[in-house]
Amino acid sequence: MSQPGASSTRMAWGNPLLCAMLAIIAGGLATLHAGEWEWHDPGAACWLAAGAVLLAWLGFTAWLGWWRGRQARHLSMPAMAPGASFERDPLWVAYASQTGTAEQLARQTVQSLQLAGMDARLIDLGVLDADALVQARRMLFVVSTTGEGDAPDGAMRFVTRCMRAPLPLAHLHYGLLALGDHDYDDFCGFGRQLRHWLQQGGALTLFDAVEVDNGDPAALRHWQHHLSLLSGATELPDWQRPDYQRWQLLERRLLNPGSLGGPCFHLALRPLEGSPAWQAGDLVEIGPRHAPAEVARWLTQSSLDGEAWVEHEGRRASLREWLAGSHLPAVEDARGLSVTELVASLQALPHREYSIASLPADGSLQLLVRRMQRADGTPGVGSGWLTEYAATGAEIALRIRANAGFHMPADGRPLILVGNGTGLAGLRALLKARIAAGHSRNWLLFGERQAAHDFYHRDDITQWQRNGQLARLDLAWSRDGAVRVYVQDRLREAAAELRSWVDAGAAIYVCGSLDGMAPGVDAVLREVLGDAMVERLRDDGRYRRDVY
Repeated sequence: MSQPGASSTRMAWGNPLLCAMLAIIAGGLATLHAGEWEWHDPGAACWLAAGAVLLAWLGFTAWLGWWRGRQARHLSMPAMAPGASFERDPLWVAYASQTGTAEQLARQTVQSLQLAGMDARLIDLGVLDADALVQARRMLFVVSTTGEGDAPDGAMRFVTRCMRAPLPLAHLHYGLLALGDHDYDDFCGFGRQLRHWLQQGGALTLFDAVEVDNGDPAALRHWQHHLSLLSGATELPDWQRPDYQRWQLLERRLLNPGSLGGPCFHLALRPLEGSPAWQAGDLVEIGPRHAPAEVARWLTQSSLDGEAWVEHEGRRASLREWLAGSHLPAVEDARGLSVTELVASLQALPHREYSIASLPADGSLQLLVRRMQRADGTPGVGSGWLTEYAATGAEIALRIRANAGFHMPADGRPLILVGNGTGLAGLRALLKARIAAGHSRNWLLFGERQAAHDFYHRDDITQWQRNGQLARLDLAWSRDGAVRVYVQDRLREAAAELRSWVDAGAAIYVCGSLDGMAPGVDAVLREVLGDAMVERLRDDGRYRRDVY
């Protein structure tokens, strides 16, 4: 990444100007002492002091030159070589911070990505120039807002020199963490300006922007969730552990026996304490646990008593329970530790996020979860716990997280719902809420593999259609024909209807896979409606996504 050209210009002019200023000062002092020139030996002490000052100045200037050279080498980003792998390019994390919070979060982001084995590097947004940004291939932005929607002081150079007009950024894949405070009118103002400018240049999102209201820890965990998906490291530790509540698994039912895809399950849970509420579009954070057999095997190898009770950080539980919710350390690392020391050294398993598929009026919190498979063939930690290891009636650590960016419109405007796979969960809750509110202008486009196996919640959907509560239904089954058809293809086929609904004030909600489906749908929307209209929909809150 090249050093900014403006910096070089400033350095070229700065040194002569400094010398001229010193000459003027020297001339002024000489004028004041005119006629008083007479040599006096100042003495050894004064000579030594002057020499020490001179050496200190020379040392400082030498260090400054070395430091600037080091920065230039650190920020060097060569263009992608022909045939180079996208994954091997550095992932830059650029921050714009007023009080230091954004910089701290950017550093934590880099540390998490490096822990996952990625080549992640930190850079101050104020150092970036147009040439550097045009060379970048992947970049995460962590930015705060100051004043009334302004950029932090340190980022103003980037704003004035880069953001006055769009740059050609079609090669850039980016993610954005925007910090703000809803007490101010222009919430996350600079983050939203930056996102709009990047999109004007054709930059593509790695995932949807995450906006943080006054340091909301749930939003920051959502950012960490994206980092886990981006890096492929599902075991990255949470920066701050969720405050889970106690829930009970009431029901688990396989929905797609015989499917070519992974098994998907309908789950129902109830709270063991209180009466928590949620809205359609909200998410849950689940605290996963290891399979009981895996914990038992570790205890046997370690020759430790799993029933030993240990109190740590205000919680008292058996060693077996502590281990079930934590990364299992290497057996040799546990040798010689007391059970209390062992528990204190454990690192909790990171949370998993799932869209809620029901409303409180349904009497249970319902999820649609696909069992994921790790490289060694074993189930994923989160999905394995929910779909295989947790018995019906088992206690589940769960926290509801508000997802205001995916709540349904406050009015009865038409609603276009697009999703695939387990993304149907969030769309199902929205449809339930719309129907309960008496709004029937709903259009669902859903895609999966096979109609015979993967039409989740078929009875609900077909009943809504028969009752006139679902005005239009388009389905895409990618493995049922000679040619694979996806949900974005169905949307393109209905281009005229899409334009008509949007002209009537419709909002578009997309839920499901970020790999393939979400960018495919976005491309069709831009093809049919135009880039300007899609950006207007996004700015007006009429185009919303919950993709993963």
